[in-house]
Formats: sequence, C-alpha cells, structure tokens
Amino acid sequence: MKLAYVIAPGRGQTNLLLAGVAEALAQRGLSLCGTVQLDTERAEEHHCDMDVLVLPDGPKIRISQFLGANARGCKLNPEALETAVGQTEARLKDGADLLIVNKFGKQEAEGRGFREAVGQALANDIPAIIGLSEGSREAFMEFVGEADEIAPEHDAVLGWAIAMTAKR
Repeated sequence: MKLAYVIAPGRGQTNLLLAGVAEALAQRGLSLCGTVQLDTERAEEHHCDMDVLVLPDGPKIRISQFLGANARGCKLNPEALETAVGQTEARLKDGADLLIVNKFGKQEAEGRGFREAVGQALANDIPAIIGLSEGSREAFMEFVGEADEIAPEHDAVLGWAIAMTAKR
C-alpha cells in the first residue's frame, strides 16, 4: 500500500510534523506535491490564521477567515482551500515522487477538498501521506478502504516516505 496517514496528538502537531518531513524530503531532492499547513497564532483572539503552502514552492494561501472574536462557526475559507486543491491537482498531473496532504477534514469527508488529488496520486502510483485528526479517521477509512498508519514521529514518517519513493 502506498497510502499512509498520521495523527499526531496535540493541536497543530500533525501540521508541524508534516511540514518538517516535507522540508527534509525536499532537501533530499524529492519532487513533492500537495500542501503543508503553517499556522500563525493570534493571541488577541486566541485563534490562529491557517495558511497552506502548496508544494513544492508555494504559493502560501490563507485558508482561514476571521469571523470575529465571538464567532463559533468554522473559520475555514472553502474557496481558498479549493484554490490550493486546484493548484495541487494541476501540479500532480506533471508528476511527483510523493503527495502530502496536510489534512483530510470535513471538506474531504463530504466529498470535496483533496479527495480527487489523493485518487489521482494513487492511480498514478504516487505514494501519499495524509494528515488526520482522530475525528476524521472513520471518514478517511471509508474513503480509502485501507492505509498504513505511521507513528507520529519525524523519523517514522520520513522513513515511510523514503521507502515508498524508492520503490517507484
């Protein structure tokens, strides 16, 4: 199986883990596609700005929207997310050694987001690593059927990626 997921405990830890792995893989010369999430804390509202970096070299796209200090709704900007998805899908057509998707979340669970990119990668024998939260595991497994779970450690994720890309 050339599909894996990782769930790191703690808010934002999966994002940090995948961003670090992407950087290490890029330094090794691998051709990456997908997104990693870079959050910026906003102390004044106790929230963060969510940005994704479209791999390999940008752009960086703000996928969150500020809804006000007392807002309770989802702060995801779905149009911005779809911009990142579109750029990922276009780059994936040119080929890549590995697809990294920062998160399989609500958009993907509902049939949107990065689902097509994941399917496109697997159809083209491109390994993929997907970030999950525990709450999205069930929807992810319903979508993919099976996938390798990687321990939420830098060396484990890096090792899986290197092993899968060496098989290509």
